[in-house]
Amino acid sequence: MADGPVQPPGWDPPRGYSNGYRLGNVLFVAGQVAWDERCRIVGGRDFAAQFRQALANVRAVLDAAGVPPERVGRVTVYVTDKDAYIASAKEVGRAWRDLLGRHYPAMSLVQVAALLEEGAMVEIEATAVVE
Repeated sequence: MADGPVQPPGWDPPRGYSNGYRLGNVLFVAGQVAWDERCRIVGGRDFAAQFRQALANVRAVLDAAGVPPERVGRVTVYVTDKDAYIASAKEVGRAWRDLLGRHYPAMSLVQVAALLEEGAMVEIEATAVVE
């Protein structure tokens, strides 16, 4: 795959950014929230459901670039409520294993006052090294 934007098939193209961007042997995955294919937040106030969808969106960008999850070297998770993250740890772990397997890259969790998308409780970004 050449350098440039990475767009999962069937997704509406974003405005002013790329969902993923390949530069040499590095894939940058933009922050993904719990959007469905129509750019609506799913999961309501269920943190684990939002986490699963946001992570599935990260996985969709990886798949579109042909990059397996074990090539992810860094993940940053932004949450609006760290207590909700902690309370959902078991479900979050299950979603991680279901979508990315037992690969655990360097990770940061940051609590923020709010996310840009109304109703979003979690946003996940990643960086992967392409073979």
